[in-house]
Amino acid sequence: MKAKDLRERTTEHLQELEKTLGREVFDAKFKNYTNRLNDTSSIRKARRDLARVKAVLTERAAKAGLEEKQGG
Repeated sequence: MKAKDLRERTTEHLQELEKTLGREVFDAKFKNYTNRLNDTSSIRKARRDLARVKAVLTERAAKAGLEEKQGG
């Protein structure tokens, strides 16, 4: 998942994706702990995707806050 692709998505979709990825990370960690996870790199991939989504959401929040400050 690329940050460029994420920036094209709506904020609502990104928030849903954030929840989904958070759950994915949790499930992967749990499976790893119980020795049922075959691909341990999936934890890292999910964590990084989650970080990308959060970064884009933070950028949008900062941009909205800046526009609000300058407008009022």
